[in-house]
Amino acid sequence: MSETETGELLLLLAALFGLTFALGGLLEKLRIPSILGALFVAMAAHYTPLGIYLTEPPLYDAFSFLAQLGVLFLLFFIGLQIDLQAMKRLSHDIVWLTVLNTTVPFILGVIVMLTMGYGWVLALVVGLTRMPTAEAVIVPILDEFQLIRTRVGQFIIGAGVLDDVIEVFLVALVSVWIGNKAAGAGHEIIQILLSIFLFLVLAWLAYRWLVPFLSSWLPRRQSNLVLLAVLILFMFGGYSEYANIGMIVGAITAGVLLQPTFNRMGVVGEKSTQTIRAISYGFFAPVFFFWVGLSVDLEGMLDAPGLVILLYLAGTIGKLLGVFMMVPMKKLTIREAWVVGVGLDARMTTEIIVAKLLLDAELIDLNLFTALVAAASFTALTVPLGFALLIRQWGDQLRNTSWNPAKPD
Repeated sequence: MSETETGELLLLLAALFGLTFALGGLLEKLRIPSILGALFVAMAAHYTPLGIYLTEPPLYDAFSFLAQLGVLFLLFFIGLQIDLQAMKRLSHDIVWLTVLNTTVPFILGVIVMLTMGYGWVLALVVGLTRMPTAEAVIVPILDEFQLIRTRVGQFIIGAGVLDDVIEVFLVALVSVWIGNKAAGAGHEIIQILLSIFLFLVLAWLAYRWLVPFLSSWLPRRQSNLVLLAVLILFMFGGYSEYANIGMIVGAITAGVLLQPTFNRMGVVGEKSTQTIRAISYGFFAPVFFFWVGLSVDLEGMLDAPGLVILLYLAGTIGKLLGVFMMVPMKKLTIREAWVVGVGLDARMTTEIIVAKLLLDAELIDLNLFTALVAAASFTALTVPLGFALLIRQWGDQLRNTSWNPAKPD
């Protein structure tokens, strides 16, 4: 970008940050996380000159890059907070939760598409877009309410990470279909499995040797530990994105790998954690929510309201039904099921990517594309707000929940 364009980007971001700062104060008085101010401000700016400038090249390219960095830092910080022992104790339940909260919305999505007159193949692909969760949208609110280390937080993060694996296969499946490479589908799947295997090997090597070695290479200072964190974050985030696993998986993994080092360094580790948190939530989180808000397609909701509502309900009701199946299994209480179900309903990136791939290949029409984007956009508005309201009502009880198996409400 030129110096003029860089100046424009900084001034536009300054305007968004200023409006967010003002609105955040009002939201805090209503006990709503101030971070949602960034989402609401960007949605309001979507059709103004401010929003239009930020969604056109070359400013949009730089803005999107900052938003992607936001996802990296946010989920890296979450990885630092994950309680591995608690996650292990819940691993069986998390697998069940992932299966249920992806299968039910998939079935409902297929039914909606078949009912609307679309073919089986397209119905199956669109049904798959009802399955994943955009956990980057919900984890800042989890952290804002100090719920990362609760049962609810671990369920949402654990299921969200497993959902990311589904996202990888979903995008690969659509790419294979678009390229009409049915004969090469097996090769694509093998390539993905090989990438996942190599990623796991790299993570194990980093955990056993690389991170301990690097952490002792420089003096034990806060700046050095933050530098190490950025190195590991970019290495795993970059590799996972390059290998088509998804940088979200890489970012959370990097945080988990560095957690023992941060804990071992005591006060230095605590100060470094707070530094990363300040950077993540003071700068990167608002930028990410600006990007989400500017991506919300309000006009699309009006162009095809029936299809938008049906696709939205297929995902939302499907997620809730799947999660509530855990209640009679005595894995979740009713309150936990509501919070987890709403939290896992966030959908954004994968749905829009798949829709764009299908549109560019002329496999779907503009009407269906608009409906898919609008349905995803609607969750960007309803999920953070609904989640915040539920936590505001039940937060104290959820924070005090022990790690024992849930008992019925």
